[in-house]
Amino acid sequence: MPFSPKSRSVTRTPRSANGAGRALQKGQQTKAAIVDAALGLATHMGLEGLSIGALAQVTGMSKSGVFAHFGSREELQISVIREYHNRFEQEVFYPAMSAPRGVARLRALFDNWMKRTSIEIDSGCIYISGAIEFGDRTGPVRDALVSSVMTWHAAMKRAIEQCKQLGQLQGETSPEQMLFEIHGLILALHYEARFLQTPGSIDRAITGFNNILARCSQPAIAKGRPVSIQTTKE
Repeated sequence: MPFSPKSRSVTRTPRSANGAGRALQKGQQTKAAIVDAALGLATHMGLEGLSIGALAQVTGMSKSGVFAHFGSREELQISVIREYHNRFEQEVFYPAMSAPRGVARLRALFDNWMKRTSIEIDSGCIYISGAIEFGDRTGPVRDALVSSVMTWHAAMKRAIEQCKQLGQLQGETSPEQMLFEIHGLILALHYEARFLQTPGSIDRAITGFNNILARCSQPAIAKGRPVSIQTTKE
């Protein structure tokens, strides 16, 4: 804050708001670049594989420079989870919102989910690896993982409930059970395709979803367009 005209003290000219804004923007860009690099490492090595030293080497920064943006390894891990969740929403959730409510939107959600999963067969899924790493722990990192997964589950469950409200699913259909079975397909796909490298795993997951929908849908709805994922690699 500048001194008043009555002040006899001489002070340095304060940094302009534009200068401060540029410094803040540069800091945010640097942090975003670090998180991006950390996410790349975490998808292959897991969240527990992250270290300030490894990131410093990948980004070409000093360890103190990387540490200054997060303050702790735990905060770095949480930042990676948040970034992964944001990307998941951008690739899976938001594009599906352009589809009409009901089965069309549920199909779009699963379709987008499968497209992302088919890529993650090579790289890995933070939600799945994180569940293994932090399944029997407590703390902020586990809480961040659980919150992200539960947010996605809530979105899928809401889409299923909307199908019921529109009369597109049979009245006895349980949204919780249907969600459980759909999520189970994704988990099985990662295990079969990534770990066992079983040929045809993606097609089996798609068939599984179409079977669930056919079983739960009203007869006229069950004849709708099946999910189809274009992929060149299991």
